[in-house]
Amino acid sequence: MSRFFIALVPPQDIQDYTNQIKQYFADRYFSSGALKSPPHITLQPPFEWADANLPLLEASLKQFASGQQPVAITLRGFDAFVPRVIFINVVRSQEVLTLQANLMAYTESNLGIVDKVSKTRPFAPHMTVAFRDLTKQNFKAAWPEFEKRQLHFEFTANQITLLLHDGKRWNIKSEFGFLASEQ
Repeated sequence: MSRFFIALVPPQDIQDYTNQIKQYFADRYFSSGALKSPPHITLQPPFEWADANLPLLEASLKQFASGQQPVAITLRGFDAFVPRVIFINVVRSQEVLTLQANLMAYTESNLGIVDKVSKTRPFAPHMTVAFRDLTKQNFKAAWPEFEKRQLHFEFTANQITLLLHDGKRWNIKSEFGFLASEQ
């Protein structure tokens, strides 16, 4: 069994910017957990999957993605899950919420992947820069610095990404292009 999750991964320039902020949190506030994955917006939280069935998982995600339209994503400012997590805020749009809901329904009905926690709370799209390893004390020190900090990026998500955990960090395993990006 391996651990996977499914996400939207932003373009390289936004990844580079986000990784600089993650590194800042690691250096200044001793929070390095966010560095263990590429910058991303989680759509399907981590799940276990049998390695032997990986072709089925990938074929199914390819089929799902091929029916999706590209989604405009806006990143604006910072927000937090107090008292531990600081993240880049993803503006909640109907397109992002629909994509995530459709993916969760699809993986549940076609692959039997169910995330019980996600069923009990609304989807809050975000890109983590300081993870749960941020102490409450360091959160209190860091949050005033980022609370009002300006940030604005826009990009079009035209694929979903399957990430695989190697025991230490998350790595991109495969990417599945949306309808319009395959023409």
